[in-house]
Amino acid sequence: MNYRFQNLLGAPYRGGNVVITNNTLLISPVGNRVSVTDLVKSQTVTLPVQSSSDIGRLAASPDGVFLLTVDNNHRCHLINLHRHVVLHRMSFKHPVNAVAFSPCGSRIAVATGKLLQIWRSPGFKKEFFPFELIRTFADFDDKVTALDWSPDSKYILAGSKDLTARLFSVNKIGDVKTKPFLFLGHRDTVVGVFLGTEKTTNRVNRVYTITRDCYMFSWEWNGGEGKFEETAEGDSEPDSPGTPEREMEGGSVVKTNKRKDFDDGKDGKLGENEGYLTGGKWDLLRKDCFNQAPAKLTAGDYHRGLNLVVVGFSNGVFGLYQLPDFICIHLLSISREKITTAVFNEAGNWLTFGCAKLGQLLVWEWRSESYVLKQQGHYFDVNCVAYSQDSQLLATGADDNKVKVWTVSSGFCFVTFSEHTNAVTALYFMARNHCLLSASLDGTVRAWDLFRYRNFRTFTTPSSRQFVSLAADQSGEVICAGTLDSFEIFVWSMKTGRLLDVLSGHEGPVHGLMFSPTNAILASSSWDRTVRLWDVFEGKGAVETFPHTHDVLTVVYRPDGRQLACCTLDGQIHFWDPIDGLLMYTIEGSRDIKSGRLMTDRRSAANSSSRNYFTTLCYSADGSYILAAGNSNVICMYDVAEQVLLRQFQITCNLSRDGVFDFLNSKKMTKDGPLDLIDDDNSDIEEGVDKQIQAKLDYDLPGSKANHGRPVIRTKCLRIAPTGRSFGAATTEGVLIYSIDESFIFDPTDLDVDVTPEAVEAALSEDQPNRALIISLRLNEDALIKKCIFAVSPLDIPAVASSIPYRYLQRVIDAFADLLESCPHLEFILRWCQELCKAHAPRMPGNTPITSAIHKQSSVPIAKSSMYQILLLLREVVVASVHAVSQII
Repeated sequence: MNYRFQNLLGAPYRGGNVVITNNTLLISPVGNRVSVTDLVKSQTVTLPVQSSSDIGRLAASPDGVFLLTVDNNHRCHLINLHRHVVLHRMSFKHPVNAVAFSPCGSRIAVATGKLLQIWRSPGFKKEFFPFELIRTFADFDDKVTALDWSPDSKYILAGSKDLTARLFSVNKIGDVKTKPFLFLGHRDTVVGVFLGTEKTTNRVNRVYTITRDCYMFSWEWNGGEGKFEETAEGDSEPDSPGTPEREMEGGSVVKTNKRKDFDDGKDGKLGENEGYLTGGKWDLLRKDCFNQAPAKLTAGDYHRGLNLVVVGFSNGVFGLYQLPDFICIHLLSISREKITTAVFNEAGNWLTFGCAKLGQLLVWEWRSESYVLKQQGHYFDVNCVAYSQDSQLLATGADDNKVKVWTVSSGFCFVTFSEHTNAVTALYFMARNHCLLSASLDGTVRAWDLFRYRNFRTFTTPSSRQFVSLAADQSGEVICAGTLDSFEIFVWSMKTGRLLDVLSGHEGPVHGLMFSPTNAILASSSWDRTVRLWDVFEGKGAVETFPHTHDVLTVVYRPDGRQLACCTLDGQIHFWDPIDGLLMYTIEGSRDIKSGRLMTDRRSAANSSSRNYFTTLCYSADGSYILAAGNSNVICMYDVAEQVLLRQFQITCNLSRDGVFDFLNSKKMTKDGPLDLIDDDNSDIEEGVDKQIQAKLDYDLPGSKANHGRPVIRTKCLRIAPTGRSFGAATTEGVLIYSIDESFIFDPTDLDVDVTPEAVEAALSEDQPNRALIISLRLNEDALIKKCIFAVSPLDIPAVASSIPYRYLQRVIDAFADLLESCPHLEFILRWCQELCKAHAPRMPGNTPITSAIHKQSSVPIAKSSMYQILLLLREVVVASVHAVSQII
């Protein structure tokens, strides 16, 4: 019952910029969450941290430890990437258009509205006010759009919508105030600004600016005798907002910086490397055109080491150019929609592109012209999900007519089926994992081969029907589908594809179908307020009918087949005995699933009951509790025997979605309606490019959507894994995966003064490998854990394996999975795996990575003399793993 959020599938990217840290970790915003993708291990993890609204800007520290996120409500989080926790929070007064850490990591530049602010990076230190404003530049006439730091963190270049770029000196140079240098001549918004350096001295000598009208300007530093013009008394630089006042000895009041020791040139003397851009001038070298009109330039990045620039356009084309000669290396089309982000990795060999409207995220190796990563989410909301029998795969179907199959452990989609011509409404995995069934509103039920990735059978009807429910018997011989328009249930043979029977009797759409796990009885639910049981093989029609007082929305069997649950439109869950035909329990859930108030609602959430009902149900693996969800922001878990609410899972706290709040803010109510529904921002209309959000897809027609396309939060489908250790929920935010497998990262309450690396060494020297291993697991240091594993003699492996606490079991399994891929001592590691499976079979996590690691290790050459023994060990490990799964089931 202790389920925790584990991952988010179905939406790899939804807008904003992406960053790459440590050359291989791709960090992308997904709504109000952050997804981290390891491009080497092909694994995606969604951080258990939520912002108040959709995240628009990301910035990572140079060492890859800290991540700065800023959402659309101007709220900022500083996250520790290694521990997945929020360290500090802060709010800005204006929208943030760009943010960047300095190369030294001690400062953060933030473009908030028309201001460019320099903040001190908080770090790990606990402070009352961790973010300290150092300096503010208020020179721009419109919002700042782009930033770039110099390698020495002494200069910063900023571009603006006022058609200019400005070069600022972060440190004050002596006692003289200097104006920032202006780069003029642009005819459209500056999209990107970049500083080029000399190879030998690593000093800034070039400036590149790219504009929205597909032009690139190149500037070169000419270190002549010219000086920056000193500011006169009447033409002084604007005072920095938020800078405190300090009274001097003469009684005059002057402005001082909050950070007193920040000025490096207080004595008026310049150091050897200080102010090397104070004399001389900038010359315009060339002006180049990308020749992509009428498309607009929407994204760009510059790699200083390779002197390359990559740009993306609103027509889905990207270009890679060699500077300073502006030589086109690649010009390719990767999408049919606007490219919203384009970045290099640190080595410069990978290019990352994002398309927010299609949910695409691509990583491309430009030298070999091959894809490193190619992921795309569903274009519309996910309607249905289905787990495979081994709980390793998850299939999703959506309104974009596509079926996607995901690997649960890695979070990657490995196949997409697009043969359907209308929305996919139901999915079902056959008993064997290689077959997947899907039903659609296009009037077909298709069977997919997951080995050859093809549609090998299509089930149709004599006249076109719209299917909304799907079921198959335990043997996999009979396929049944319920319709939306004719209120019938069609029965096909899986082997021949022939239509066997048509079950009639319902007087409303058949939205729920499920076979009994123990016999061939089919249960169906309909909007005609009935649940019917059918004997499909005998062909006797409806065997039993269970009447209700309201429309029945779905029906599910308990895993043992002795109970049947259904939910109705009045918010109740009814439990029936399918053998005796008696009503066992009733749960009143309308108050538990209270939905929030929509922007267009005239009544408060407390006085409105129009959406307070469940639409999807799912039993646990043992049938002791049931999960229920509907048109609200929560998933409810009930104890079936006691009919009590055990727990509520909140889907999201994203204020960019409608229906999250119970009460609307009265300050935002006007005589013309809610302030959020009044579109007074004409910037996107002026630019001619739609916003970077999926919500603005088909809602531009007048009257088509009352709330301007703000997605309403809801859960359309719930499915629990056959192992019972995780469940998936198809929500507006994507497919949320909750799991009870402990992903142990760091537990500070498990540490004391005696838990140190020195204590591990002492335990090993005293020949106490068991104690040393436990201490290393409490420290969670990978190198120490592996050292303690190898310190255990083969004879002591059974005793040490059985003494490992359950809370550290997942961490030990991860360590062995890593060793199986890289360690040459295969027999030693396999003996460990065997003993772990024997000792912890009932509690072994259902998605252990050992089996996949063994498959990868099978290509490693092994001595012939030990081949037979290793094969026996492999057999024993597989048998122990099967025994563990059987114990769980």
